[in-house]
Amino acid sequence: MFKKMSFLVLVFFHCVLLAQHGEIQLVSWNIRDLGKTKSAEELNAIAEIVRDADILAIQEVVAGYGGAQAVAKLTDMLNRKGAKWDYVISAPTNGPKYVTERYAFVWKTKHIKIKNRGWLIAELDSLIDREPFLLELYTQGKKLTVVNFHSRPYNKDPESEIRALSNYVIDSLGSKTAPLIIAGDFNVDEKMSVFDRLKKSGYRSAISDQKTTLKRTCDGTEYLNHPIDNIFYSKNIRKIKGGVLDFVRFCDELEKSRKLSDHLPVFLTFRLDQK
Repeated sequence: MFKKMSFLVLVFFHCVLLAQHGEIQLVSWNIRDLGKTKSAEELNAIAEIVRDADILAIQEVVAGYGGAQAVAKLTDMLNRKGAKWDYVISAPTNGPKYVTERYAFVWKTKHIKIKNRGWLIAELDSLIDREPFLLELYTQGKKLTVVNFHSRPYNKDPESEIRALSNYVIDSLGSKTAPLIIAGDFNVDEKMSVFDRLKKSGYRSAISDQKTTLKRTCDGTEYLNHPIDNIFYSKNIRKIKGGVLDFVRFCDELEKSRKLSDHLPVFLTFRLDQK
């Protein structure tokens, strides 16, 4: 009887471990001007904030050499915190010089693999100033496509870029079987009608009614500003939890926190459908 119970307990914990292993957390973060201006202390603080993620999608990596160096240093700091990480950086985007930047992905190598280094979506070059960066990742033998995106500012028609990206994702990448995520800074609230086509195609947002940018100064106890960062996921991805990683918490910390970024990271914890 005791042996039977012990066996059942072992089976139970094995199943729990498998279930936990099947969960993936993706964090998307516009890390303002990620480049040589970020100190080692600031990069280490960023690493502490995202260390529990499995995949990190970064927007606003400086286009020059300092941006690539900063991502490499960030990855090195993550590697010193107990897990093995790797990274890829996009080429500079092809938009106007004053908005050119790079994207980056950083991931834990234990459960996440890649077969290529990703690419900027050239088909959107003429329609989007900072054309998105696409990376195909593999976990448990399944492919996951992630599109990393940073739109124009709110006063420069980001809606037209979101429509172009939505049309491309649905018409060109819209496989019925391949899970797909669009992560980034959209400069538009997910409740706006520009996202309707994505939603009608089965995409859902990780967060709703959640401000993600930081004010310059506190208004009373309020330091959050606009709900413009998000993660959209296809219908063959099962959301476990979505939210923001609020590294500010108190108004007294706002000035120091803004040295890391003027955006909060958004996260999505999910599983890929077994089908």
